[in-house]
Amino acid sequence: MDLFSIVKEKVAGKDLKIIFPEGSDERILKATSRLAAENILKPILVGNESELTNKAEELGLSIEGIEILDPNTYPEMDMLVEKFVERRKGKATEEQARQLLKDENYFGTMLVYLHKADGLVSGAAHSTADTVRPALQIIKTKQGVKRTSGAFIMVRGDEKYVFADCAINITLDAEGLAEVAVESGKTAKMFDIDPKVAMLSFSTKGSAKSEETEKVAEAVKLAKEMNRNLVVDGEFQFDAAFVPSVAEKKAPGSVIKGDANVFVFPSLEAGNIGYKIAQRLGNFEAVGPILQGLNAPVNDLSRGCNEEDVYKLALITAAQSLQ
Repeated sequence: MDLFSIVKEKVAGKDLKIIFPEGSDERILKATSRLAAENILKPILVGNESELTNKAEELGLSIEGIEILDPNTYPEMDMLVEKFVERRKGKATEEQARQLLKDENYFGTMLVYLHKADGLVSGAAHSTADTVRPALQIIKTKQGVKRTSGAFIMVRGDEKYVFADCAINITLDAEGLAEVAVESGKTAKMFDIDPKVAMLSFSTKGSAKSEETEKVAEAVKLAKEMNRNLVVDGEFQFDAAFVPSVAEKKAPGSVIKGDANVFVFPSLEAGNIGYKIAQRLGNFEAVGPILQGLNAPVNDLSRGCNEEDVYKLALITAAQSLQ
């Protein structure tokens, strides 16, 4: 069964609501029309109802039955303002809250926080910061998790792997890398991948010594302490994590025997370069980034996304909400 057949099976019939703050974007309208027609999940669009309806008609799309919410006319805005002020614990006045909640991303994120939606997909017309900032301020990270991270599911035919962090944290200490490893293992399970997590470096099991390699080795120890059931090892060069014959020579005693399927990169620089090489030279489809570690799913599209990207990330967001 392919990746998205698995995801559809997980979310079908669950009446999950996913909110799209960029309701007027053509790609969002096309994807949500499709999702609604297939009755996979219930899209909520943010925007002016008459404007969205007219644009859908111009595009020949049906958005019948899709809920449309407008921050400027939302009947429970006073309640949202009150809850936002409460959540920010003195960091925002009522006036500031009211102004912020006119922003579609803040508005949508508050609806997720208040369980009026199960997840949010944005970023088609906004920067990553515009999508992630409200999530960190309102939804926040899960207990015991200090940061969010960005994973990609790399898909080619029947092959599927998790790459992280490829989107959020420029540099991480050993504890941060360990957190990413544990959260990436959870993401893998969501796609029926039995996680075998490789912590990557330019060294394999001490073949080189530096602060960078020792940080990754320490992250392995911490990840094992955080989740004793997780199969995780390192530090590995990529070939030692992925090629059995190389693993046998370079890391003969490891629980990872060239069969890793979750790869944790030592920095954002390495992760971003790595996934793009796999995407462009290896012809893998890169699905994501999927934001990990939040109390509720918020996911960030690329501004260069297409309708299919929106559709697939919405399905993933719905599946995350079931974790």
